[in-house]
Amino acid sequence: MTLACVYSRAQTGLNAPPVIVEVDLAGGLPALAIVGLPETEVKESKDRVRAAIVNSGFQFPTRRITVNLAPADLPKEGGRFDLAIALGILAASKQIPATALADYEFIGELSLSGALRRIRGALPAALAAQAADRQIVLPTENGGEAALAGPDSVRVADHLGEVTASLVGDEMAWQTPTAAQPQMDVTTAADLAEVRGQQQAKRALEIAAAGRHSLLLIGPPGAGKTMLASRLPGLLPAMDTALALEVAAIASISPGGFDPARWGQRPFRAPHHTASGVALVGGGSSPRPGEITLAHGGVLFLDELPEFDRRVLEVLREPLESGHIVISRAARQAEFPAAFQLIAAMNPCPCGYLGEASGRCHCTPERIGRYRGRISGPLLDRIDMHLNVAPVPRDVLMADAASASIETSATVRQRVQKARQRSIARGQSANAAMPPGVIDVHCALDPGARTILEQSIARLGLSARAYHRILRVARTIADLADVDIIDRAHIAEAIGFRQLDRQSAPI
Repeated sequence: MTLACVYSRAQTGLNAPPVIVEVDLAGGLPALAIVGLPETEVKESKDRVRAAIVNSGFQFPTRRITVNLAPADLPKEGGRFDLAIALGILAASKQIPATALADYEFIGELSLSGALRRIRGALPAALAAQAADRQIVLPTENGGEAALAGPDSVRVADHLGEVTASLVGDEMAWQTPTAAQPQMDVTTAADLAEVRGQQQAKRALEIAAAGRHSLLLIGPPGAGKTMLASRLPGLLPAMDTALALEVAAIASISPGGFDPARWGQRPFRAPHHTASGVALVGGGSSPRPGEITLAHGGVLFLDELPEFDRRVLEVLREPLESGHIVISRAARQAEFPAAFQLIAAMNPCPCGYLGEASGRCHCTPERIGRYRGRISGPLLDRIDMHLNVAPVPRDVLMADAASASIETSATVRQRVQKARQRSIARGQSANAAMPPGVIDVHCALDPGARTILEQSIARLGLSARAYHRILRVARTIADLADVDIIDRAHIAEAIGFRQLDRQSAPI
């Protein structure tokens, strides 16, 4: 028999569709052809495979070799098929038993010496192989992340020779990897106790963390906006295993790869304001995840919000509502999760010092209007909370830290965790993701709160979306207070966090 079949997997978005590598040896002039919609990197594998086979002590067949990557209509890219192609050639030429390949899937890039090199997307491939009830063989460098799918279904090796030795049965040269240890503890994050003053901003961060609400901080340079935003990950509840796996799978397919040391930690992404729309939401001829997907389950921080290109910011509107992004191209389509928590910061005016007692701001109302107009109304409407952040007074800034009564992130996180558990027990999600159809059920108002909200809608001209977001924020405030009914204080505080609505309201 001169035909061999080897199982492998491609990578399309977060999916790892199965690929059957078929290798046929036929008579004729020696040649190696790869068919099945291979990209350039796959076509180049013929030279890597030939050198790897010879340098591993095997004979490279001097026959006409045809390699088919099925299904033929699925694009194949990268060097991930090198190992499967090499094993297919060895099995078809009867240098290893073809029957030994049936229970395994093989992914790995080969060096010219036969050593196995790291590939992207090992974790999604391992999860898919486990679902198919097959073991997957990967490079050792990918072992830590792949073992998160279940160590018993993953085998790792450093060299083509180790794989063939294990298949032949002479020795078990490949190994079972050790899964990355959970790092659900977030005590390594920056601590809220390091922020002096800013009590209202700290309260806003607590509410945002408890309900997964988006937040816009507005204040002059040096007021502490970036410092506050960087403390948010330390307030968020620990991720469950399903979300941690999803976050790890996203990192696995990204250019930087997955770092096992960050297993279970919520991501914090802070792209520069020169980032393009593709960098923010993802894209490319072969769709890759962007910053909003890399921030899935964590925080996306956009500093200097008006300095971003307006067209770039507009692409955030849909994922802020839906929690996912669909990237469509002429030849293919990919869907990525994007349930991120948006934290943004901006100056109150172009110079940044509007409202300061020093009077150094000379920005005209027209300049201020143009500056704030860089952020569209529909995008602002989708941000749950807007808060003015004033500079920290000198006496507070220079106070003795030992004598100050300052809450740590751990203390605040306990309240956040309790409030988040209430919201999940009630509606299976954080309050920010509460569907409109159940808002009236879960956000019951007492008569005083209803009166305040009605007056605010009339005076501020709130949209239906802003009305729903105020109710969701008020629900989170009530959850932090451990009460079921939203009262006057809760709704008033929620309205107080819509400061841009108040500033734009007619007088």
